[in-house]
Amino acid sequence: MAADLFAPLPLACGATLPNRIAKAATQEALAGPGQLPDKHLFNAYARWSRGGSGLLLTGNVMIDGRACTGPADCVLEETTDLGPYREWAKASKSGGAQVWMQINHPGRQVQADQGGEGWSASDVPLDLGSASKLFVKPRAMTEAEILETIGRFAATARLADLAGFDGVQVHAAHGYLISQFLSPLANHRTDRWGGPIENRARLLVEAVKAVRAAVRPDFAVSVKLNSADFQRGGFDQDDARAVVGYLNDLGVDLVELSGGSYESPAMQGEAADGRTLAREAYFLEFAIDLRKIAKMPLMCTGGVRRKEVAEQVLAGGVDVVGIATALSIDPDLPKHWRAGGPDAPPAPKLKSKNKTLVSMGHMAFVVSQIGRMGKGQEPAPKASPLFALIGGQLARSGQVKRYRAWLSAQKS
Repeated sequence: MAADLFAPLPLACGATLPNRIAKAATQEALAGPGQLPDKHLFNAYARWSRGGSGLLLTGNVMIDGRACTGPADCVLEETTDLGPYREWAKASKSGGAQVWMQINHPGRQVQADQGGEGWSASDVPLDLGSASKLFVKPRAMTEAEILETIGRFAATARLADLAGFDGVQVHAAHGYLISQFLSPLANHRTDRWGGPIENRARLLVEAVKAVRAAVRPDFAVSVKLNSADFQRGGFDQDDARAVVGYLNDLGVDLVELSGGSYESPAMQGEAADGRTLAREAYFLEFAIDLRKIAKMPLMCTGGVRRKEVAEQVLAGGVDVVGIATALSIDPDLPKHWRAGGPDAPPAPKLKSKNKTLVSMGHMAFVVSQIGRMGKGQEPAPKASPLFALIGGQLARSGQVKRYRAWLSAQKS
C-alpha cells in the first residue's frame, strides 16, 4: 500500500499539518520597499496555498538587515512594521495551508556590492574560484555579536508569531551563518563556539532554545539542517547525527534535511566532493539513516517532482516531502496528485560546465517563476534559465541601489 501523502501530521507543539507535502523554502527576491513583503509575495503565497500543499515555508527572512543573502530579501527586526507581515501570513493561509517563516542570517554569504556586513565563525572566505571576489571577506564574530545574533533569532520568531505565522524554521543549512559555525572548514575557533561538534553546534542549540522560549507553546519551531556539506573535510553525516541528537531534547517540531552550500550546491544535485546524487529525493538515503535517531518528524527536500518518488520518501520513514522547484513550475501539484493527475515536468537546465553558473541559472529560473505568480500570472515551465539569469541580474542592479539606500537610512 502506497504511503499516504494526504494524511495529517500532528506535531509536538500541538499543531497539525493538513498533509505531508510542503513547499520548501525558495529564494524569492520579491521584497518591496523597506525590505518588506508586498503584494507580489502575497499573490505568490496565496497561489501556493490554493494548490493543496499542507505547509508553506517562506524564503529567507533576515534577522539582521545589515546582512542579507540578496538585496531583495525581507527583513524582520524589532523596529519593523508588522502590517505587511500580517498580510503575508493571511494570504499564505487563505487556501488552508500552514505557513512557517524561515529565519536566517547569511554570515559570509553576502555579495560585496550590497554594502552589508560579512560575519562568520572565522575569517575564512568563500572558495568559489573566480567568483569568490563577488562576496565579502568575512571577519570572525565576537562573543557579544554571537549572543546578539541568538537574541535576534528569538526576536524575529516572536514577531512572526505576533504577525500570524504558524511557526518558524531556523536555517542551519546551505552554508549560511549557523551552517558556517557547524562546518570545520569555516569554523576555526578555539573558544566555546568552535572545535568539537558540541561546540560548533552551540549557536544552533542556543538559537533554538531562545526561539522556543520566545513564542507561544503551540507555535511550531523547526530546523533546516544539512545532512552533509558534500565538501571533503566539512560537516559530515556523523556531525549531522550528533546535531539531531542535540535537537531531540529541545522540543523541535520538525527537522528538514537538505545539503550543500554555495561552494557545493548539493541542494541542486551538484556535490563538490564527487558524490553522485539521485535525480530526485537527493537526500533520502541520509534521511533514512538519521531517522534511526531522530525523535521528531523529518522532512526531506531535494528535486522531488513525481508522486511515486514522494511516496517512496514517506515509505522510507520520512514524515514530510519538501518540494521547491516543482511547485514553482506547478503550484497545483498536490491537487493534481490527489486527483491522480500528472507530475511536474523537469526544470530546464543551463548548459555549461561551470557548476556555479548552472546553479545561478537554476536559482534564477525558480525566482522568475515565483515572480510570475507574484504578478498574478501562471508559471512558464519552458522558460529559458539563461534569459531568467540575465533578467535577474538586470533587476538586481536596481535592487542593490534600493537596499543600499535603505541600509544607509538605517544607520543614520
